[in-house]
Amino acid sequence: MARTIRDTNLESRAARLRLKQRRKPYWRTIDQGAHLGYYRGARGGAWIARAYVGRDPDPKSGRRAGYVEAKLGAADDVLDADGVVALDFRQAQEKARVWFAEQARRAAGFEPLIVGPYTVGDALGDYLTWYGRNRKALGATRAAADAHIRPALGSVPVTRLTARGLREWLGRLADAAPRRRRRRGAKLAPNATAADAEARRRRRATANRVLTVLKAALNHAWREGRVQSDEAWRRVAPFRDVDAPVVRYLNEAECVRLVNACPAEFRPMVRAALLTGCRYGELAGLRVADFNPDAGTLAVRATKSGKPRHAVLTDEGRAFFAAAVAGRASADLIFARPDGKPWGKSHQQRPLALSCRRASIKPAVSFHVLRHTHGSTLAMRGVPLPVIARQLGHADTRMTERHYAHLAPSYVADAIRAGFPTLGIIGGHKVTAMRPRRP
Repeated sequence: MARTIRDTNLESRAARLRLKQRRKPYWRTIDQGAHLGYYRGARGGAWIARAYVGRDPDPKSGRRAGYVEAKLGAADDVLDADGVVALDFRQAQEKARVWFAEQARRAAGFEPLIVGPYTVGDALGDYLTWYGRNRKALGATRAAADAHIRPALGSVPVTRLTARGLREWLGRLADAAPRRRRRRGAKLAPNATAADAEARRRRRATANRVLTVLKAALNHAWREGRVQSDEAWRRVAPFRDVDAPVVRYLNEAECVRLVNACPAEFRPMVRAALLTGCRYGELAGLRVADFNPDAGTLAVRATKSGKPRHAVLTDEGRAFFAAAVAGRASADLIFARPDGKPWGKSHQQRPLALSCRRASIKPAVSFHVLRHTHGSTLAMRGVPLPVIARQLGHADTRMTERHYAHLAPSYVADAIRAGFPTLGIIGGHKVTAMRPRRP
């Protein structure tokens, strides 16, 4: 423990009251580049810390602006010292030393020290900082944390979390009414709670996704040594049998209609999505150098997981990308907006909605459905699921099986169709299906 510095002008209340009131604090050196200051005001004094952080000189004035300051708290000029509201000279030194250590860590490029209990909010902050450096889709993860985790658990110390308490929080989250935005920029407002089974399934699926974010943040804190045990949240299981994805995909005729209905500047993006199964953000970041005409592959670098992959192109896909990059510099974006700028977040929504209306595709599909169309087509053509997982950039086959296994040809389906006889119990009617009307 560092020794307490003595100063006859600051260490007692009576001595400080004899000091003249002035605009500048009375400074006392605590360590090299670290000072504790006392500001004498008309209504009592305050303690201030000042640390030298070694900044470069100001290019205009030439003077060094290398000090940062922070108010530590009120001095015990009026109130008795309690270490929280009012600080005596010794307590002010202790609090200043903690602040000095934090500034030193910041200057060295380390994360700041956390004073007090390590809370769930602190764990979320550390995790989101790491997530932003190593993963994609930070906005959705941060939104889930801010909307569902911080209000209920943000101030709770991680060491006080219990499995029972987390299960109760998860249950309240699943029972809560769905939330919606009423207008752009407005606060989230609760919606009416639907009583049907599908609405309950959706709410429980949402609660599971939020639980995944919470567990990821707490596991990150545990791996970083912030907490000693992960037992509390490890024993909390998500709701079962609530993730039942209904994968929508376009058939070949719908794909042709959609491409033909797209605006000319947006059509290449739709074609590329159908031919590669890439996400919108992955396509928006593609450069000419990412296309390898010899191997017939596309280097996808800006992936959701942060792990680059190579998407294999068919002959049609190779011809499409060869035409798209012909005569262009290797650093150019393959797909750009008419003004030359890259496609940004949500720029695809309006042109895709317009294209769906023109192509009579109802309800309108999102851009992600084009990715599902690529994966579903491969599955229905008998491509093995591990191959589809590699093409789409899934970490393993679990996500691929969840979305596309029911579309893949299987021994069970073939055996049932071959072994069950035709009973002849549906004949006798004269109703025939009408041919669909052309748009």
